[in-house]
Amino acid sequence: MILVAVAVLLVTVLVPGGPPAQARSTSRHTGRAGPAAATSEHAKRPATFTGPDGVESRAIIAENRKPGTTAWKITGAPRTGMIEGFADRNYVADGQSFGLYVSTTAPSFHVVAYRMGYYQGKGGRQVWSSAEVPGRRQPACPVDHSTNMVSCDNWSRSLTVRTTAAWTPGDYVLKLVGSGNQQAYVLLTVWDPHSHAAYMVVNRTLTEQGWNTFGGYDFYQGQGACILDNYTYPPCNRARVVSLDRPYAQGNGAEDFFGNEYPLIYWMEEHGLDVTYVTDITLTQHPAFALQHRAWLSLDHDETWTYTELQAARTAMAHGVNVLFFSGAAVVRHARLQASPLGADREVVDYRNPQEDPASHGGNPNQVTANTWGTADIAITGQEYSGYVLPGEPNAAMVVYDASSWIFAGTGLHDGSRIPGVIGSDIDHLDPASGLTPKDLQVVAHSPIPLSEAYTNQGTWSGHTYSDFTYYTDPASGAGVIDTGDTIFIGDLRTCNMHLTGCQPALLRITGNMLRVFGQGPAGHLEPSHPNWQSVTPSGS
Repeated sequence: MILVAVAVLLVTVLVPGGPPAQARSTSRHTGRAGPAAATSEHAKRPATFTGPDGVESRAIIAENRKPGTTAWKITGAPRTGMIEGFADRNYVADGQSFGLYVSTTAPSFHVVAYRMGYYQGKGGRQVWSSAEVPGRRQPACPVDHSTNMVSCDNWSRSLTVRTTAAWTPGDYVLKLVGSGNQQAYVLLTVWDPHSHAAYMVVNRTLTEQGWNTFGGYDFYQGQGACILDNYTYPPCNRARVVSLDRPYAQGNGAEDFFGNEYPLIYWMEEHGLDVTYVTDITLTQHPAFALQHRAWLSLDHDETWTYTELQAARTAMAHGVNVLFFSGAAVVRHARLQASPLGADREVVDYRNPQEDPASHGGNPNQVTANTWGTADIAITGQEYSGYVLPGEPNAAMVVYDASSWIFAGTGLHDGSRIPGVIGSDIDHLDPASGLTPKDLQVVAHSPIPLSEAYTNQGTWSGHTYSDFTYYTDPASGAGVIDTGDTIFIGDLRTCNMHLTGCQPALLRITGNMLRVFGQGPAGHLEPSHPNWQSVTPSGS
């Protein structure tokens, strides 16, 4: 990732400023020169180089040598009182401003911005803090009962923040801290539009908002009577539009960032990989940005996409950009964006029933929303969404099907080896009957899940359904595409990051293998896929 040099912190806020940025420190990376190394020696070194786990960046290594802190964690919050908020920008670049809208019972509050990464295992670095800001309880957020959208665009702005070069591009949590120690998060991505980093991590705003129940409505549930239809599924009282102009209801305001995104971010920055960060809204607004990178990383449960983002991925693949779907159920929901009173692309539209969508009446057919993309997911990921492991059931084992694959190099695994407890939530599997399976598709893991532990409406075999882990390369561009077929792959990395019981070291080696090959350019030029999908039994839907 091309990083702007970190300067003395100069953040402009419409309230008095906070403490200065923290000083530099040395890194835990062994064998690498610290800050005292001669300038001439550094000048001779390339900015990036290929390591055992991927393409490394000296800028990212240096960033993670800076002093870290665990103060980003929410601890000791009181039993009474509240604080919550949202930003009016989904992502910003150096020099851009964003507004924070905060509701709290505290008389005053302040905000601390943390860049999330490795930082000697502490997981974050403070880059800025505001002065105390007067607190207020904002008005209730109304519901638009024509679409069941909840929006807090009736709130008053609490403060405005201007970023500077001190805000190193990355994923940020803004910690809201009330004067009574009330605490909550607001998510923000700082991007570098000029980056040509090897890896582009795409944060899943559309999916997170689709599951955000703040105010009682999301794309999967609602309250009260039916609107527009009388279906039992999807629930007829669901939202048809969700707004970014509201806090997240779960995760203390972080939704599922710490489970489905952060474990990979921590791991990549620990290994100094050449990474930059965007959101799916960034790519909807700037689709050509994907062409500046070698690998597009789609994170856990990346199910909701716009047409523009999908086309950006297709174009990137045609130009040799690799795409790694760390998730089952990617590219399932078809959404589009529209403006809110607070700005462009602040509302996510997905009627899920295309006949309900006003765009279906004379609008652009590519923008008509739907419950699924039809077969588009198979055409790009190589597989289809096939169901999920039932809540409360144990996670299933990943079963190796083709241990000769480079993906398993150095793991010691063989055909039939089991990696226990790593498949959960949504799953993907083969669909040969679709006629859309890429001809060069290679199945590297084929994992049975008992029907007593899973739901599927996509075919069953001898009391089981399957989760497949696949790889194919485009014969024209050489782009590689991996679908892990499992929605908790990134979440599984957390157990190893945190040194918890249940860590599966094989997953770490698999992750390193995938990123090492995908970070070097079109994967088909290094490791072309070896099609075997036609010999897989059971063969899928």
